[in-house]
Amino acid sequence: MSRSLYKGPYLDERLLKKIAGKKPDQAGVIKTWSRDAMISPEMVGFTFGVHNGKSHIEVMVSEEMVGHCLGEFSPTTKFLRHGGKMQKELDIKKKEAEIASAKAAKSSDTKK
Repeated sequence: MSRSLYKGPYLDERLLKKIAGKKPDQAGVIKTWSRDAMISPEMVGFTFGVHNGKSHIEVMVSEEMVGHCLGEFSPTTKFLRHGGKMQKELDIKKKEAEIASAKAAKSSDTKK
């Protein structure tokens, strides 16, 4: 849910102090644990190390990110993949189909 309009966006004062008066190429990676801080236009170009619970993930802020939270760009869980036995069977069939199409393309090239 978004923050109510009368309260305004949450901007972490400590983050704004860290980037105040600096240029993006001079600052380096700015580490932060403030995942709920909104990205403001002043932050564009800076690289933030956003903590995901285990380590800091580098997030390069661009203009499209303004208005979003820093935590949106630092996932906290690692997605492996869906499925189990059925998914493996589908993957094997897909690989076999790719191999067959590659062989067919190879044989058509040799006939020319």
